[in-house]
Amino acid sequence: MGSGFYAAFSGWLARSEALDAAASNLANAGTQGFRAEREYFRSALMGPGALGDQLDSTVNNFGVLGGNQLDLGQGALTHTGNPLDVAIEGQGFFAIRVKNGIRYTRDGGFQRSANGTLVTSEGEPVLDTKNRPIPIPAGTITIGANGAISVNGAVAGNLGVFSFPSAASITPEGANRFAPANGAKPLPATGETIRQGALEGSNQNVIQGTMDLILAQRQAEMMQKALVLFDNDLDKTASEQLPRV
Repeated sequence: MGSGFYAAFSGWLARSEALDAAASNLANAGTQGFRAEREYFRSALMGPGALGDQLDSTVNNFGVLGGNQLDLGQGALTHTGNPLDVAIEGQGFFAIRVKNGIRYTRDGGFQRSANGTLVTSEGEPVLDTKNRPIPIPAGTITIGANGAISVNGAVAGNLGVFSFPSAASITPEGANRFAPANGAKPLPATGETIRQGALEGSNQNVIQGTMDLILAQRQAEMMQKALVLFDNDLDKTASEQLPRV
């Protein structure tokens, strides 16, 4: 009975985490540059102690879900015609400076600040390849596919576009801001293409997100019912056996 109770509890906890992730994904389906989180499974056969026993302690720990991980898949690009709107085709991120240091984003809805630098819609400085603010003089702005920014034909700077080794190397901070994780170091991105006059949307499909949310909710409810059944069985066993002790 105890084994079943803990298995049900592990399942309920995993489904609750999946429900939170599905709700967040769906809520941000319209957020520019949002990256959805997907659940992933870890291998029982390759868990701790696998060399000693194929059915190792991973099975007895009831842990098959490894957690949630960012989906780095491309979001749809929407043409805006605004010369300071930019989108990345590829896996890179723009670098911006916030109060807590340098963070990374796929949201390329930029603008020119009062002091003549390139900033986000929140007023955060957008950085170049050397993590410096980018000056934007008044004039006609052209942004090349390689991130080079020209104003009236003269080069003003270069957009910094950085990449990470894997999805596990970054962690979300809010809807579309990301920070390095586990000591990961961002590297200059290669092969990415910058599209001027366009913005990238979320990579979460609304229909699929709705289905994922309903499924996670139903599974969480099933695990909760299983917990209640095991709990009632425990109470019954205790009431019958303890008087005999």
